This record gives sequence, structure tokens and C-alpha cells, in this order.
Amino acid sequence: MQKTLFSLLLASFMIVCIAKEPRMKKGTPDIVSLSVLEFNQDGILFVGDSKGGAIYAIDLGDDQVSTNEEQLNIPNLEDKLAGLLGTTADNIMIHDMAVNPISQNVYLSVSRGRAKWTSRWETPNDLEDASILIKISPSGDMSEASLENVEFSSVAIPNPVSSDIEHQWKKGAKLRSDAITDIAFDNGQVYVAGLSNEEFRSAMWTVPFPFTKDVKANTLEIFHGAHGKWETASPVRAFLPYQLNNQQQLLAAYLCTPLVTIDASKLSDGQHVKGRTVAEFGSGNYPIDMVLYQNNGKDYILMSNSALPLLLFDPEDVANYKGEITEEVKGYLAGVKYTPRSGNGVQQLADFNKKYILSTQRLPNGKLALTSLSKEWLYP
Repeated sequence: MQKTLFSLLLASFMIVCIAKEPRMKKGTPDIVSLSVLEFNQDGILFVGDSKGGAIYAIDLGDDQVSTNEEQLNIPNLEDKLAGLLGTTADNIMIHDMAVNPISQNVYLSVSRGRAKWTSRWETPNDLEDASILIKISPSGDMSEASLENVEFSSVAIPNPVSSDIEHQWKKGAKLRSDAITDIAFDNGQVYVAGLSNEEFRSAMWTVPFPFTKDVKANTLEIFHGAHGKWETASPVRAFLPYQLNNQQQLLAAYLCTPLVTIDASKLSDGQHVKGRTVAEFGSGNYPIDMVLYQNNGKDYILMSNSALPLLLFDPEDVANYKGEITEEVKGYLAGVKYTPRSGNGVQQLADFNKKYILSTQRLPNGKLALTSLSKEWLYP
């Protein structure tokens, strides 16, 4: 009896160990471009490599718990980075920012490519490949984060947009820079937005983590109210998974700036999925980042933009909106309402700690600052 019980306990232990097996190896990941960064709740860094057409999961060993509730502000971020990297501030370009929720260390993907920026429609990934990962502690200490000899795993995204296709209206840019435009992690799934090589280019890939080769690929279609037509070639620019009316949805923002809900249950391999357009937030703009945060126990979503102020909206308003925009919108605004918040020049956003959201912001003096936004101040 004791032997049988021992055998059962041993078998159960082995099953648990197998279930927790991270399927990672030690080495140096062969990342071409640190295009997009995202952390999960366990401190695993996901890197979207647009040029390489792959997603990497990296254990940086950054697992010391921080309970800090203070601000982090660096008014001359590019100068500090330039001094660390041996270049000038006007060459420093930040591609993405993510915060490890365990340590509160801030990670930036950086290149020396900002001097190439000539158009307001260009994104950093259009101009250069980010090859440097920077770590900033909650107290402001800055260092280069090594990717040598780390635990990592990777998975290729199937059929990303070809590397030789020119962008139709960005001179000199390739569509491959938009092969991966954003990443989100939720409930064991990695969601990846970008452009595929399919006839309908806009795509969403889904892969379980720990990674398997079972990557689901879907093409997307949305109605763009400001343009007055259905579109399949424009990628999701920023998105978040969220439960609306007890259904898993992706809240996705596109160029010029429709807000769309995508039913996650429809993301089965090879399917063409239509999103439901629930808002038009304004034309002549592209969303840069979206962050979900809580204040006084209530959820809010904050969006940063290239040409609009910070936009704050309530996911309950999205859940309660019963309509769908399927006709051209006059005046560019329709559907779910938002609250504008001052924040001209805000670019990247990340949830930092209990009291603050972290942002990068271009100041009136031309400097790029790392700034903390109070969640109480953002309250509508």
C-alpha cells in the first residue's frame, strides 16, 4: 500500500515538473531586432523580432521583488543613454519599453538611428533595428542588459510579410518592419499582431507559453470609419486582451485611429476574422502604446499617440456599447467616448507600480524624459 502510494505521489510530482518545464535552453538568442518588448507576470521577457520573424522568451534572472511606490523621473533620458553607449543624444532612439512586474526594473530597446527620422509617420522600426537592451532600476541606475548566456526559448511566426516588399507610402521603408507591431501575454497565451504574407496582410498569431510549434495564424479585417471602408492591409498598432461581458476580447487600435474588439474565441488557425469597430478616436494619428491599469479598484485604459493627447477610456463603456461602426464617420469621432489627458509628446507607456504609470515624453525643450504619471491624476 505504501509503495503504491509512493508511486502515485512520484508520478504526480513528475507530472507537475513536466507541466512547469520552461522548455528553455542556455545560450545567446540570435535576435536581429528588438522590435517589441513585453513581460509576463513571472518576469519572463518576450521579444518580438520583426526582422527575424520570431518571438523570444527570455529569463533574465531579474526576480528580486520590489515593493517601491515612488516615482521614477529622468529628465534627460537620451543624454544619459548616449553617455552610456558612447554616442550623442540626437542618435539615440527608443523602440519600446517594458517593466518587469516583479523587480520594477525598466527595460528599453534602443538603437542609434534617430538621426534618420524625417517623417511623422515613420516608426523607430522603420528606420533601424534595435540591438541594445537597457535596464533602469526603480532608483534610476542605468546599465546595458546582457543577453549572453541566458535561459531562452523561441518560436517562428508562420509566413511573416516578406522582407523585400516596399511600403506603399513610406519612402524607403519595408513592410517587414511591421511583421510584429505589438505583443500581449494573457492566461498562458502570447498574442502577436503584425503583417503576414497572406493576401489579407493584417494578422494575429497566437502561441501557448511555454512555446510549442502550434502557432495559430489568423488574418484580420476591420471597418475603418474615418476612411469609410473595410481594411485588411493595416496592422494592429497597439492592443490589450480584456474580458468584456465574460468573453475574452482583444481591444485593438489602428492607424487613424479606430478602436476595435476582436473575439479571441474566433482565433483558430487559418481563419479570417472580422473585428467590431466600436470607436473612432481621430484621424491623422497612429497609436503608440496602450496600458491597462487600476485606480481605486477600477480598470482604465490609457493610450498614447503620435498626434493626439493621451486618451483615457473605460473598458466598461466598451462592454456597454452595443453598436458597430460600419459606415463612414463624419468629423472623425464616433462610438465609445474617451477622456483626453494632457500629455503631448508622450510615447511609450508601461504600468510601473501601485501609484504610477511610466512614460517617455518629449519635453518642450526637446529633451526626452522618463516620467511618472500619477494614476490618481489620470482619474477622469
